[in-house]
Amino acid sequence: MKLTVEISMYPFNEDYVPPIHGIIERFNSYADIKVKTVPTSTLLTGEYDRLMAVLTKEIKHCFDTYGKAVYVAKFLPGMEAPL
Repeated sequence: MKLTVEISMYPFNEDYVPPIHGIIERFNSYADIKVKTVPTSTLLTGEYDRLMAVLTKEIKHCFDTYGKAVYVAKFLPGMEAPL
């Protein structure tokens, strides 16, 4: 099943740009995940199990690398967003 996720990251860090750019770069490194970044969020589209695994891995990586952050996400199963 296809899944589209709209996700925003709010780092608990005065220098908030590097963590945001870091996770977006990592999302873009996956050939099987479609990524579209807009000013307020990033849209990710892929197969459900794969996309959920990527989110788990990359959010943990950002916590380990940059510290605390809040993530806000919307999940839309069964739909591929026009990217």
